[in-house]
Amino acid sequence: MSVVAIIQARMGSTRLPGKVLEDIEGMTMLERVVRRASRSSTIGETIVATSINPIDDAVVNECDHIAIGCYRGSEADVLDRYYKAALSRDASVVVRLTSDCPLTDASVIDSVVKALTSSGSDYSSNTLVRTYPRGLDVEAMTMKTLESAWKGADLPFQREHVTPYIYGNPDLYRLVTIKDETDRGHLRWTVDTAEDLEFVRAVYARLGGTDHFGWHDVLELVEAHPEIARITAHVQQKQMETGPS
Repeated sequence: MSVVAIIQARMGSTRLPGKVLEDIEGMTMLERVVRRASRSSTIGETIVATSINPIDDAVVNECDHIAIGCYRGSEADVLDRYYKAALSRDASVVVRLTSDCPLTDASVIDSVVKALTSSGSDYSSNTLVRTYPRGLDVEAMTMKTLESAWKGADLPFQREHVTPYIYGNPDLYRLVTIKDETDRGHLRWTVDTAEDLEFVRAVYARLGGTDHFGWHDVLELVEAHPEIARITAHVQQKQMETGPS
């Protein structure tokens, strides 16, 4: 079984352009995501999927710099880009991660992947019922499921965001939801705005500038220092339909 993690990354973010290459304590955000994902025990290979837009040459250059594989595809049809990236690596299980989650956690990734493989389901995630902080998002699916969505999805938002067709059709797919014991879904640890980036930089600075920490370490930090959590208290989450990622 080939488990491939695909990290979506592009320069054209509407709210914070170029965010994937912003510096976080000496490394780009993209490198932080790659390094943290690489600690997963269930992932066999990690690659980046970016677009053919010339602006994303910078993403390709960064992938070369940090020695991570990269696939380029459609900018608008992210599902097509994602599916073909998975095909290029002969994946049997695909793990969807995004480059704006520099606090992603290997233990959460492993929980989601193991839930998929142990149950024989088509799709698993910790986002259908959100109990983990936003920014620890993980989705896993079989290649057969991804191919089915690639063939069946015909609405713009289904093509732009990869998985809505899957979890929007529970009659077609066996879905598994991973929930934490405590609901912390209100916490915001993703990067979509300048305030989000300030928050993540503060977390890394307080935790020594390395990425050898888990999400519970972040939780302890923000609980001990509520002023850090307040940095993003007013930020509203961007709606799904506003554009590709």
